[in-house]
Amino acid sequence: MAKRTAEGEPIIIKKYANRRLYNTDTSSYITLDDLAGMVRENVDFQVLDAKTGDDITHTILTQIIVEEESSGSQMLPVSFLRDLISMYGNSMQSMMPSYLEASMANFRKNREQLHDAFMKGISSNPLAKMAEVNLKMMQGAAEAFIPGARKAAKPDQSDELAKMREQMAAMQKKLDELSK
Repeated sequence: MAKRTAEGEPIIIKKYANRRLYNTDTSSYITLDDLAGMVRENVDFQVLDAKTGDDITHTILTQIIVEEESSGSQMLPVSFLRDLISMYGNSMQSMMPSYLEASMANFRKNREQLHDAFMKGISSNPLAKMAEVNLKMMQGAAEAFIPGARKAAKPDQSDELAKMREQMAAMQKKLDELSK
């Protein structure tokens, strides 16, 4: 793992005109894959344009996502991408960053709770409850941000929830078999 330049200070990465990224902490050139690894390791860094000194961290992180999505590791559904694009220029655009951050924080919290539940060997299925809570949260968000989303979501909601419960039960069964 990369070291930090000073306690609490992010590592400075410089991006040169030739598209090369330079880690000032290790005095070496790195790739976008290296930056993705740093993100996964929770290493704080800031990417600066070497010529102008502008902070381009957001652009570089977006570029990492685009490369991940185009390499076959698709995680973002087309419908989500369409909804996200439709928010640009919309009156709700200013609310989206804080909403997305809160959603990701909630997701991480649920992931940690799920991990803890598996580690404790809980025999009941906490996945179904978490899926139900997440589904309700997403529906509430869809209602707030996309007019008419509730009407579109209702007919498939019970089917989707049933499918999710079946998947969760199958996952629990596999975990139970692995723990034997």
